[in-house]
Amino acid sequence: MSEPLPLAMVGCGGMGHRHLYGLAELHRTGRSPFVLVGASDPNLDNANSLADQAADLLGRRPSVAKDLEGLPAEVQAVDVCTLPAFHHTASIAALERGWHVMCEKPMGLTLRACQAMIRAARQAGRVLSVAENYRRDPINRLAHALIDAGVLGQPRLLIHNTLGGGNQMMISVWRHQKNASGILLDVGVHFADIMEYFLGPALTAYAQTRLHEPIRHNPIAGRDDAEKRSPAGVYERWQKQMPAQFEATAEDAAYATILFANGAVAQYIEDHAAHGQGLWQRTLYGSKGSMNLPGDRSGQRLQLTLAGKESIDDQRLLDLVPGFRLDPTTAALFGGDRLYEYHFPFPEIDRKLIAVEYAEFGEVIHNQQAPEVGAEMGARAVALSYALLESQVVGRAVSVEEVLEDRLNGYQAEINASLGL
Repeated sequence: MSEPLPLAMVGCGGMGHRHLYGLAELHRTGRSPFVLVGASDPNLDNANSLADQAADLLGRRPSVAKDLEGLPAEVQAVDVCTLPAFHHTASIAALERGWHVMCEKPMGLTLRACQAMIRAARQAGRVLSVAENYRRDPINRLAHALIDAGVLGQPRLLIHNTLGGGNQMMISVWRHQKNASGILLDVGVHFADIMEYFLGPALTAYAQTRLHEPIRHNPIAGRDDAEKRSPAGVYERWQKQMPAQFEATAEDAAYATILFANGAVAQYIEDHAAHGQGLWQRTLYGSKGSMNLPGDRSGQRLQLTLAGKESIDDQRLLDLVPGFRLDPTTAALFGGDRLYEYHFPFPEIDRKLIAVEYAEFGEVIHNQQAPEVGAEMGARAVALSYALLESQVVGRAVSVEEVLEDRLNGYQAEINASLGL
């Protein structure tokens, strides 16, 4: 293995701690390309918390700083886990210092921010990778292999529906604030990326969006007994300090039709305000059959149904793609290079997929390669998510390209103004 790259964590809140656990998971395999030398956060309590845990998990305590200027001179790469409103400023500042960057999703808070990041990466000649974890799930890797091998035939229709949430806070207050990264962006970029991973580029989107629940409730506020109830079990310490009730300013539901370059159409519902029965569905129909996919990061089996044949969800899936192999790091983390299911608690799955992100980030730096989810692809996920919101504003189907190129930005105008862009 090459000499470890000095890495700094920029942003040490909930997501930063999740990334630390992912780095530690990779470290345990003996495959980590990094040594964590710095932790930066304007809130030094957050930075010190991460540094203390890093000392236990990695055997070395990184130095702590309020900003990039305070990080060690040896830094060569940073992992940006700040609030989304600061993704572009932190990433650009790091790139201008000659550092490689892995940035959490959404890549930027608007397309104007994303385009500024792309320009900075090109000018610096450094890696800008976007930490998109859903596509790295072994089950989604298998699904991609089956689609790519033509097992379903020509893709025709994707039904992607997720409903639930009611009037409850989703993880944090800022995810319900338009100028901080509304929930349709924060969650939507995951789904936008996975749709393009399976089907290729999206061309157009027509959508209706809504803010159904203008008042959100935080059931964990002030509770000392609230432990391990949030994703990855890391957010409770911050959630307890958040208000019990607050105003939401970002839309919480989208109902859309999306057209892809290959001719496939997606029926898309993302409703984080639904009451009653929750729903998850991701089903792809092709000219030869259909595939029903489980929730991301669940390890459950996908189900394949080919015309005139019984449904299968077992070893026979792998027989259809004999060349399918997970990359060595994913195989080491999940226990095999040809998987159709896996069994781990959610926090462990979460950190394993972040570990895969880190492994690839180090590999592309060492080998001077392009990352799987680079700046252009990260920006496309933001563009597709905003295409739904921009469609509501203009009342028509919009092209992903006009949003991506910042030619259509009526919804984003207020956000750009808040960012000074």
